[in-house]
Amino acid sequence: MLALTIKVYSDYVCPFCFLAEKPLQEAAEGKDVQIEWMPFELRPYPNETLRPEGEYLQTTWKQYVYPMAEQMGIPIVLPRVSPQPYTHLAFEGYQYAKEKGKANEYNHRMFTAFFQEEKDIGDIDVLTKLAGEIGLDEREFREALETRKYKEVHRRALKHAYEEAHITAVPTFVIGDTVLTGVRSKETLEKVIEDEMKKQSFRNFGEGMACGIDGC
Repeated sequence: MLALTIKVYSDYVCPFCFLAEKPLQEAAEGKDVQIEWMPFELRPYPNETLRPEGEYLQTTWKQYVYPMAEQMGIPIVLPRVSPQPYTHLAFEGYQYAKEKGKANEYNHRMFTAFFQEEKDIGDIDVLTKLAGEIGLDEREFREALETRKYKEVHRRALKHAYEEAHITAVPTFVIGDTVLTGVRSKETLEKVIEDEMKKQSFRNFGEGMACGIDGC
């Protein structure tokens, strides 16, 4: 039986995407699932990105992000990088990491670098060092970003998210036939995963098969 695919649409500057990672990993542990992180830019260039000193981010973090993170036991800070970085280069790096079999490690490192270490993940020097930390070839990685080798791959990924999957907010989970938006608890995700695995198993057993008057 094929593993259940879980697609998670996220942006590296979305704190709720980072907070959504832990309960998903816990819910998926020991299960035959394949998690794929899908690129989504909340504010692609040339749209203005947000500033951490602005009222909107200050209020959102105080009222929602910090209380949720404390409850979940996840260290997080509002990064002082101002304005917030564009994430297209980080996502082009993700495509490189994906090719090398390190997509999930790269994704996690982007989140921790930004939301725990306040690193500018829009800077090629910073991204290259982070890539090296998870075992990627720094020279090759830097060259891929400088030449924009994965620009078109990333463009297609965004087109899929915006126009085909119709994603409008992140994080968004696509678990089999179920779509969930926003941070979800381990228990909620576990139930959806189990339900979708049962549905998938039933389909693989030949849903819709029948006998006719001429036999089987």
